[in-house]
Amino acid sequence: MSEKTSEEPAREWKYQLRVNLADDVAEAARAGDDHPDLDRLRDILGRYNAALQCQYDAFAGYCAEAEREGVDKYPLYAWTRATIENPLKKAKYVKSFTLCVDGEEVYAKAKADALEAEIQTLVGGAAVTAMAKHDTNPANNPQPPRRYRA
Repeated sequence: MSEKTSEEPAREWKYQLRVNLADDVAEAARAGDDHPDLDRLRDILGRYNAALQCQYDAFAGYCAEAEREGVDKYPLYAWTRATIENPLKKAKYVKSFTLCVDGEEVYAKAKADALEAEIQTLVGGAAVTAMAKHDTNPANNPQPPRRYRA
């Protein structure tokens, strides 16, 4: 095994932005309904060809797909199922939204940074209560608890 040298290019991680929305705003966003407090956010998202994806709905979709296709093919099924069945976690994730850009859940740092700068102006307002940026570096991402590992 060779050590990394300074001549090797640095790995370029991809990024994802997530926002937490106020209760009534999150409910409208999940349903695809209009809400006056969503207008500015939707304007920004439109400029980046970005869309909101509710994390709870994505988790539930993953579980439904696993159940249709065979849970043995979905290594995160048990952990994800336990998450959506936990009332406290459900309450958290129905307000948490991934920002998908160009139909992708992760994207280049430059796109994430530009979108983050604009969304930051909304954080703490009537719609967006918080925002976080995550990268694809496994060292920075939670791993399933031991009881959910195969």
